[in-house]
Amino acid sequence: MKILVINSGSSSLKFELIDMTNEKTLAKGICERVGIANPIFTYKNLVKGTKIDKQEAPMENHSIAIDLVLKTLQDKEHGVITNVDEIDAIGHRVVHGGEYYDDSVVVDDEVIKNLEDVSALAPLHNPANIMGIKVMKELLPDKKNVVVFDTAFHQSMLPEAYMYAFPYEDYTELKVRKYGFHGTSHKYVSELVREVLGKEDSKIIVCHLGNGASISAVKNGKVVDTSMGLTPLAGVMMGTRTGDADPAAALYVMEKRGLSLKEIDTRMNKKSGILGIFGESSDFRDLEAAMEAGNERAKLAYDMFCYRVKIYIGAYAAAMDGVDAIAFTGGIGENGSDPRETICEGLGYLGLKFDAEKNKERISGTVELSKPDSKVKVYKVETNEELVIARDTYRLTK
Repeated sequence: MKILVINSGSSSLKFELIDMTNEKTLAKGICERVGIANPIFTYKNLVKGTKIDKQEAPMENHSIAIDLVLKTLQDKEHGVITNVDEIDAIGHRVVHGGEYYDDSVVVDDEVIKNLEDVSALAPLHNPANIMGIKVMKELLPDKKNVVVFDTAFHQSMLPEAYMYAFPYEDYTELKVRKYGFHGTSHKYVSELVREVLGKEDSKIIVCHLGNGASISAVKNGKVVDTSMGLTPLAGVMMGTRTGDADPAAALYVMEKRGLSLKEIDTRMNKKSGILGIFGESSDFRDLEAAMEAGNERAKLAYDMFCYRVKIYIGAYAAAMDGVDAIAFTGGIGENGSDPRETICEGLGYLGLKFDAEKNKERISGTVELSKPDSKVKVYKVETNEELVIARDTYRLTK
């Protein structure tokens, strides 16, 4: 059974074709700048080892982009299937499922209506996700589509964790609450670490650290708490997002700078975080290079980021009454040996003994970074959100 995984953005479309008999990726790629000037198509055939490297291609809309993807998958030179009949189902990443869904679901008209109902909670993401679903249903009408939500894995949180202390009618009427995101990554990583630990009654803290970053506390396979909130703006400091901040600070900046609601939203989501403090880039690699060159603002941004991750780890150890393992994943979590070490420094009170030498080694896959006698285990895990989407699609359509 072959599953096509689609992640549709407002001007982009990521895709991956996975053979579920062995869970191997056959081909993957991305359509960039869809509907705007100079669109680019990148594609890799993992069976033959061929690729299309950032080729300009006409992509006036998502329908043309997906048609290009389907044609390339069948292409004699680069293809991995003979025709689209070999695609058994399509799995879609959808950012927000609101309170409607605590699991993935096969798409029907009601599902699309519900997704449209909660689009106001994720205005930058859900409309684009829905567009990808509608285009795929149009191009391959006889294939089943499954939506897999960023928010679903976090729906096991109890009210004391997900409720905000706004007037109660803001929850009942407007659904204002914590939802959490990066759920497919937190699910994949926590399940893998649980397997490695060999413990059903496990307490795992997952640190998904990249340009977007979130932390989750997963007890016995269920989320107790997570750092992102109503939107992905909350939680730890990120590449361009503030993370947690006093709401009154936003109102103060708005008033003093004469900003509109849209402008303060842009300032907090796209101009803050590492970019806002460092001032030159939101890329952690640029930050570390500048820090080594003696840039004080780069060092401040680095210290702020690591500190905020560390205090969430402490809070979530308290929320679960202990912790068995801490897992690092995402672009920074998987590749950043220095931030991993900085974050783990000072966690000895938990019984954590960090292996700094092992941490410096470049080893792929899942790697234990704690010493053998460490009470709390530390792992670096390569996340695989596309595989989670494919697995759920397979489960619901096989």
